[in-house]
Amino acid sequence: MTTKQDAVDAILAAHTETTISKAESYAPANIALCKYWGKRDSELNLPITSSLSMSLGSLGSRCKLSFCEAQDRVILNGSELSAHDPFVARASKYLDLFRNGTDRHYLIETTNTIPTAAGFASSASGFASLALALNTLHGWELTKTELSILARLGSGSASRSLWHGFVEWHSGSTPDGMDSFAEPLETDWNDLRIGLLVLEAGQKPIGSREAMQRTIETSALYKAWPGKVATDIRVLKKAITSKAFDSLGATAESNALTMHATMMAAWPPVVYWLPESVATMHKVWACRKSGLPVYLTMDAGPNIKLLFQEKNRADVLDQFPTLLVAE
Repeated sequence: MTTKQDAVDAILAAHTETTISKAESYAPANIALCKYWGKRDSELNLPITSSLSMSLGSLGSRCKLSFCEAQDRVILNGSELSAHDPFVARASKYLDLFRNGTDRHYLIETTNTIPTAAGFASSASGFASLALALNTLHGWELTKTELSILARLGSGSASRSLWHGFVEWHSGSTPDGMDSFAEPLETDWNDLRIGLLVLEAGQKPIGSREAMQRTIETSALYKAWPGKVATDIRVLKKAITSKAFDSLGATAESNALTMHATMMAAWPPVVYWLPESVATMHKVWACRKSGLPVYLTMDAGPNIKLLFQEKNRADVLDQFPTLLVAE
């Protein structure tokens, strides 16, 4: 079985190292319009299906990376985390892949402009920015495809956070995962907007990794998920090409609700929704019924994202005044 270390070694073998003292990078968070939910290989974070996302522009993670002594350190939003913090442990385990037989340690200074561990894809932008910073710090000059694979080893969705705009993550089929990477769609949509409704900024009660595995193992609805994804990606790509907003919005909303349905059918059930989540869904549907074209999507958390067009921004903000619009 291919390990994460095997994958890293295979990629870095073709690149020389020219280390500098400090590197800085930025990666946007991304919201999947067609979700990633389920792994065919947990070690390599290989997905069962492909997925398609939209980046959040200035909402994401900025990473400053340098070397330090004794042990890895993580400063998140200006505060140093305990060495026993789960995030530090996860980051340090990822950095183990790049020590190359040395005892070097890293100082990670990360600033998130998006809530951490609340269903807002902060791990995606976090690991993508870390992969970019490692590439600069060590002078590897990796391609975006190689960086997407390395970011994926930290967090599956991080494979999509190296670009702005629309990005497709190919599931791939090879056991070593070298054909599972993301790439941008060569198109844009200047008046399409996505906004975040922060209903609960705290940490999720169950992490995505555990929730995914429980869903795959126990949900009777999950068997229909791969077919749903295959259809939705085709529809979404066609909608993006033709700028068909209602098609894109309806497909993204249906995909998100289907993903949550598979979780709710797991045992024990995985339910991220709060009463505020459900109330917001009903408000979105009421807005649409009254003629305001706005759609919703949700990742693994209680918070809701709204899809709308720039021409309707004022009306959407009138209905949802706390909405944080990605620019």
